[in-house]
Amino acid sequence: MRALAKKRGLDLHVQSAGTTDYHVGEAPDGRSCQAAAARGYALDGRAQHFTHALFDRFDLVVAMDAANLRALQKLARSEVDRQKLRLLRDYDAASPKGADVPDPYYGGAAGFDHVLELCEQACTAMLDALSEGRG
Repeated sequence: MRALAKKRGLDLHVQSAGTTDYHVGEAPDGRSCQAAAARGYALDGRAQHFTHALFDRFDLVVAMDAANLRALQKLARSEVDRQKLRLLRDYDAASPKGADVPDPYYGGAAGFDHVLELCEQACTAMLDALSEGRG
């Protein structure tokens, strides 16, 4: 998302966080890093846990799948927090409403490429929506 926003000259603050804490501090999966590097992206962050404070720091909170969206909805303290929640692929008109980004962890390298393609499409559509005030 950062790279796509930067190409458009947008200065967005983007962070990634999980709804569980069992990977906190870990680097991204090597297969994910390889797929990203092949497209010119660097994944250099570390896993962090989503906390209530992140609702206060961000205008938009985007979940990759319905399970994480439900977890975020449970964490939301107010309607203001809930209004910030979106499902990533809902931005992509070519995706079915409510579609998840699949977890490629137990598959091969092609699954990571596929997930990256889905994310690029949805993030591009999200940037279009944000640019048009439809965020």
